[in-house]
Amino acid sequence: MLSQVNSGAVVGIEAFPVEIEVNAGHGEPKVVIVGLPDAAVKESSDRVWTALINSGFRPPMGRTTINLAPADMKKEGPSFDLPIALGIIAALDDMSTDLLPRIGMVGELALSGAVRKVRGILPITLMAKRAGLKAIMVPAENAEEAAVVEGIKVFPVKTLREAADFLNQDIKLKPYELNIQSVFEANSLYEDDFSDVKGQEFAKRAIEVGLSGGHNLLLLGPPGTGKSMLAKRIPSILPNMTLDEALETTKIHSISGSLKSHQALVATRPFHSPHHTISDAGLLGGGTNPMPGAVSLAHNGVLFLDELPEFQRSVLEVMRQPLEDGEVTIARAAASVTYPCRFMLVAAMNPCPCGYQTDPKRECRCSPTQIARYRSKISGPLLDRIDIHVEVPAIDYEQLTRLEKGEPSSNVRKRVVRARAIQQERYKDQPGTHCNASMRSKTLHQICRMESDAEQILKAAMSDLNFSARAYDRILKVARTIADLAEAETIAAHHISEAIQYRTLDRQLWV
Repeated sequence: MLSQVNSGAVVGIEAFPVEIEVNAGHGEPKVVIVGLPDAAVKESSDRVWTALINSGFRPPMGRTTINLAPADMKKEGPSFDLPIALGIIAALDDMSTDLLPRIGMVGELALSGAVRKVRGILPITLMAKRAGLKAIMVPAENAEEAAVVEGIKVFPVKTLREAADFLNQDIKLKPYELNIQSVFEANSLYEDDFSDVKGQEFAKRAIEVGLSGGHNLLLLGPPGTGKSMLAKRIPSILPNMTLDEALETTKIHSISGSLKSHQALVATRPFHSPHHTISDAGLLGGGTNPMPGAVSLAHNGVLFLDELPEFQRSVLEVMRQPLEDGEVTIARAAASVTYPCRFMLVAAMNPCPCGYQTDPKRECRCSPTQIARYRSKISGPLLDRIDIHVEVPAIDYEQLTRLEKGEPSSNVRKRVVRARAIQQERYKDQPGTHCNASMRSKTLHQICRMESDAEQILKAAMSDLNFSARAYDRILKVARTIADLAEAETIAAHHISEAIQYRTLDRQLWV
């Protein structure tokens, strides 16, 4: 007998429908799986057969052919175990097929018949809704994630027997219900807050300016000055995630398998900090079966690269294009997949190999050659994409022991949101430009209008500090953001002066 079961598979961050056809016939006892299955799918026959027996079902005795359609798309992972097993039961006429055309299903099987958690449930559930299915059957641990999608019933199952009995209408299962707005609000709180940071007012101000204009940041300072502490609190002052952003971010984390058990939604800005030993594939994504990399896991949030010069130069160089495009494409012989990666880059580094060149209390033992070699690991093109580099000095004892807390993140976020709103209005007729950092060169002087005394200060800085043309553009963009924070129409002298202070790496006194 022939049976048909609905399932799905993931490509990139989207899913496509997979129809599983099972034909249980006579002849030599053999299982054939066709439709471009990978090794994990081919191995499913052993898991499924053992799960069927341990769940009290009879396995087919003759030749069993399993087709995964469409046949020209590669199928990966163990998520087809449950639909294949239920397709076999239906093909042996041991289960009613009345519900099969209206319900999708996905899940991995243990040898005992238990249904295990799988990756990519959210995009598969969204696909099932688009395909017109009325319901989807998922592992119990994935129920919250699937229930985020409105307009489709989600039935969580724990065992193969429970799934078969439900389809046979021997038992009833309640659809898993979730109030998406309540979950979104409950999960949108940040544990870390800027009020925890003592001192470092100059660095805090630079971070606020960077977030207000979408400028990438580089924090420079000796070890132990709070660079990582500051970076970890940056998501808390970014504008709150919208529901659409949360869904897109959750899809990426679902595909990568980084969602926590029973986590329904990623509602806070991601903060991803890879180790400096990461490879090209780990940063951008890749592998035999392509998976999202660190840049995609930081999508809609912050990518923090601590100890920037310790990263391999080749790894840093491959990040340049994703920074510009906001997406990364991984090409393979069979197909190519594209992952979004719109993130804010925040990097941190010591001023020299030993870290103490700018520390007034410790002696630096690095030679000029060692310092030059250390800094040269960061290429000019990458540095060109970082608008603000600011020093984070060591704080003194009085600041460290001060009892009063700093300004909370909620207050800073209000100013950032207000500045972003000004820029959204300014660039509404310029597709691809949404903040000052992405301002086009042809509109730079039109948008960054300076007062006469501001022009004089910038002219003097270009001459006396030997700034490059690249630094000139960056200073203007950052000054425009500072003016937006002050809700000023034109760039004043003090806006330019502050922007110049955020070019530490370009100033002669540092090199």
